Amino acid sequence: MAKKRVLVTGGAGFIGSNYVDFMLQHFDDELVVLDKLTYAGDLRNLERFKGHPNYHFVQGDICDSKLLEDLFHQYQFQQVVHFAAESHVDNSITGPSAFIETNIVGTFQLLQAAYKLWMLGPNQLKDGFKGARFLHVSTDEVYGTLGETGLFTEETSYAPNSPYSASKASSDFIVRSYFHTYGLPVVTTNCSNNYGPNQHKEKLIPTIIRKAISGAPIPIYGDGKNVRDWLFVKDHCSGIKLVLDKGVLGETYNIGGRNERKNLYIAHAICELLDEIKPIQNSYKEQITFVTDRPGHDFRYAIDASKIEKELGWKAAETFETGIKKTVTWYLNNTNRL
Repeated sequence: MAKKRVLVTGGAGFIGSNYVDFMLQHFDDELVVLDKLTYAGDLRNLERFKGHPNYHFVQGDICDSKLLEDLFHQYQFQQVVHFAAESHVDNSITGPSAFIETNIVGTFQLLQAAYKLWMLGPNQLKDGFKGARFLHVSTDEVYGTLGETGLFTEETSYAPNSPYSASKASSDFIVRSYFHTYGLPVVTTNCSNNYGPNQHKEKLIPTIIRKAISGAPIPIYGDGKNVRDWLFVKDHCSGIKLVLDKGVLGETYNIGGRNERKNLYIAHAICELLDEIKPIQNSYKEQITFVTDRPGHDFRYAIDASKIEKELGWKAAETFETGIKKTVTWYLNNTNRL
């Protein structure tokens, strides 16, 4: 059986590069990674794959329709795994236009390129593309915020509260429309907060580690009581692959780790690990400081992952405590990434 050729957009980013690693370790598909290499894309995440026969890298923008058309024509992709997105919420508050462009227009251009290659017309897949799949990676932030109780399910109404989450919600709807209007073979995943190796240094967990080991104040928004559901990135990658292979077309699957933690708990857990692994005279906890809260900061996110667990048999392998230890250890061994 011929190898599947898979386009991975945003593959130099945090989750995308972990997915490339997961795929090249466990499967024999041929991967073409397309990444614009903005602040979030880092070629160091992909360095070890240079020369791998199933890995190709292309620097380019998903908004470039000509480039996409050429790539789809050249490689005849059977699958698309779409990670590419502007995703830093703070940046979406100060500069929302890039989020609208990449997350909405870029997703549209990808869908169009797939449609042109795979389909003769609405609901008519070409013979060579009967098994084609387009997986759109989204976020739980499209659902808005939760109070003290409750979980996001696939039926939760969308209520995005930041330019970032609004742009992702828009892209989710465009993907949905290509299934219902054209019969394009799409599936969507909405994940909770990821953590692990290769995460951009501006994100919460790398920031806590960086500030701690440099002796600087560790900034925590507001009172530190905002809650996130944390998912180790490798668990996310295994869920994506499962949805790509076995998910029902047109469906959405929420992927969450069932690891709800307050931001202050995260800071304390990391400081305790550092106290143990890299001790200093005082506890790192003494560096924790509270800073002015982010505008529109959602209080709590938590995902009900029952659908992917029951229907596809997925389960997160890591608890937060096992995953955070692996993550802190990785950053201590790769301090140049902080």
